[in-house]
Amino acid sequence: MLKKLLICMIALAPLAAVAQEVKIAYLNAQEIFSAMPEISKIEDQLNTKQEEISKNGQALVDEFNKKAEEFDKNKATSETVLKDQQRQLAQIQERYQIYLQNSQQEMQQLQQQLLEPVNRKIADAIKAVGDEKGYTFVFDVSTMQSPIVYVSPTAVDITPLVKSKLGIQ
Repeated sequence: MLKKLLICMIALAPLAAVAQEVKIAYLNAQEIFSAMPEISKIEDQLNTKQEEISKNGQALVDEFNKKAEEFDKNKATSETVLKDQQRQLAQIQERYQIYLQNSQQEMQQLQQQLLEPVNRKIADAIKAVGDEKGYTFVFDVSTMQSPIVYVSPTAVDITPLVKSKLGIQ
């Protein structure tokens, strides 16, 4: 009998270890992100870069339009000159397309570079609040990919705690 009791206790021991309290909380990361003071400065930097890119792109468009006008004016010239002008127009158009692609990549890289410290700061604050309050899981309800389809009114929203940890309202 004692042997059976000992076997049952050994078999149930792992279940007791698993039966720890699970604390779950949620937050709205987008709300926190939008409230970060760094965001307006980052938006200004990105807008300045976008204006610079647009200005440079417009210079290529103007160059193309100027060459196209010259092409229209010189239609009576030799076929060799016309082919050269067509080649020049094609080159400008190709440079413009390459410029657009490179500019888009440059903007994405700049955005990533500027936002990475903010995202890291938010993630660190979420982890700190989760650790301090003993949460096992913290879910983000701001994304459409969120697995959460329902949040009870009694659920714990730690958005204000994370904002407080970051020193924002």
